[in-house]
Amino acid sequence: MAENNTDFALNQMSFPFSVPNLMRREDFMVSECNAEAFAMVETWPNWLASGLVIYGPRGCGKSHLAHLFAARVQQALQTPIRVSILNAEQIKMRQVARIAADNQCLVVENLTAKIDAEALFHLFNLFNEPTRCILWTSETAPSRLHLPLKDLQSRLNMLPSVEISAPDDIMLQTLIVKLFADRQIIISPEILNYIMQNTERSFAYVRDLVEEIDALSLAYQSAVNHQIVNRAMDILRQKNDKEPDLFDEW
Repeated sequence: MAENNTDFALNQMSFPFSVPNLMRREDFMVSECNAEAFAMVETWPNWLASGLVIYGPRGCGKSHLAHLFAARVQQALQTPIRVSILNAEQIKMRQVARIAADNQCLVVENLTAKIDAEALFHLFNLFNEPTRCILWTSETAPSRLHLPLKDLQSRLNMLPSVEISAPDDIMLQTLIVKLFADRQIIISPEILNYIMQNTERSFAYVRDLVEEIDALSLAYQSAVNHQIVNRAMDILRQKNDKEPDLFDEW
């Protein structure tokens, strides 16, 4: 009964709030898993092609690199230019001419098979010249996207591509500390070691875990402890086991 009362209090006291999404150069952590992708962004405009594909799992920092690329373009040119960051699935044929007219360089994020392939094919061609470029991001390597338009698939396959691989322990530990610090939470070395021993080795899981721990810590009005970490892991495990059912409470 006490456990149910705690759950009720937890649900009543939990409030959503936004966490600053820091996209500055000093906020990006470079490790073996992302060093090549970071170096490629830093070497613009000395790319050998009119584009680059950065791919890797959700939460690995692709969007952060996209913002660093936009900043790099501003820094590298004497006259700053506009660099739009667009979601691939939102680009439609009617927008292509306007996008090309408004941008000399561009970021197209989250390539998937659900895109308007014809629109992106035309966009690719409009930016395929020495004075223009596109940074593309995807969770999957270009060759494994299986796009519905073969012409677009072949062009993306020809671009240089860089993978951000799964995080090593150094990156994972640093990321955990940073994510808590972004939320103004300082965890003890004991809790950090406990998380490291029990966490999944993925960027996305660690981000979800820290968010869940923060929510529980606020709800219980407690410092981060083993009980809260375990509860957060249980919640994520349940979310992964099945999708929530609206009728579960009945």
